[in-house]
Amino acid sequence: MTRERRGRAERPDRPVRRDSQRSPRPGQASGPRANPGERTSARRRTSTVTEPGTGRARESASAARKSAAATPRRPWYRRPAVMGVVGLVVVVALGLVAWFTPLLSVRETDVAGAASISEEQIRQALAVPQGQPLLRVDTEGAAQRVAAIPKVASARVQRVYPSTIRVTVTERVPVVFIDTPGGTHLLDAEAVDYEIVPPPPGVPRLVTEAPGWGDPSTEAAIEVLESMPPQLRGQVGQVAAKSISDISVTLLDGRIVVWGGTEKSERKAAVTLPLLTQPGQTYDVSSPDLPTVR
Repeated sequence: MTRERRGRAERPDRPVRRDSQRSPRPGQASGPRANPGERTSARRRTSTVTEPGTGRARESASAARKSAAATPRRPWYRRPAVMGVVGLVVVVALGLVAWFTPLLSVRETDVAGAASISEEQIRQALAVPQGQPLLRVDTEGAAQRVAAIPKVASARVQRVYPSTIRVTVTERVPVVFIDTPGGTHLLDAEAVDYEIVPPPPGVPRLVTEAPGWGDPSTEAAIEVLESMPPQLRGQVGQVAAKSISDISVTLLDGRIVVWGGTEKSERKAAVTLPLLTQPGQTYDVSSPDLPTVR
């Protein structure tokens, strides 16, 4: 009895289970327990896991280093700073060559726009020697010298590379002429007296107290002629201006058109053409809305 009781007393209250029969803890995979080697491998694998985003950053940095190492560096002579200096040196060298050497020098002079002025006269006024480098030609000064010719209204001088100077002139066109003791003077649209020659056909005579540039009556008379249509202007033989408001026109057949002032000149010209179809000697269009014929 005593032994039996002791045996029962020595028995544990709970049956002892083997490790293989233990139920897995929550979150632990079921199955046989891993051996120590497997545990070590798992720890190593766990230790290689990085934080989120850190792995990608390391991979990007590694890829950038590899790309930088793979990209070849530019040669020194192809760097922007070196190429800029070389380009500047080339430009300066070309400028010096063009300035000091006869490589780009004047060998030909081209004259355009001259009808009644001789090209030789224009070249003499131009005064640009053959063989002078184009860059050293003072085009503005040369144009002023050509424009000083009385029959030249304007002049332009250009460099045409490699070796030509081009001169383009605009000649003065006579609008009226005036009779003086020294001869017949031609005046252009700006009232500039520029030549003493017989008047060309179709240019009317101007009669004022002080004809010429700067005279208000002369300028008013020329303004009236400029406002006329060609079919009326071609019939004018003389324009007389006693003042800026008292202008009259004498036609080639002797009839007189009283114009008045320069105001409403276009309207006056439009009224005069049909009015000249009526018989009469004097046609007054100074008031274009109430024209009269006498």
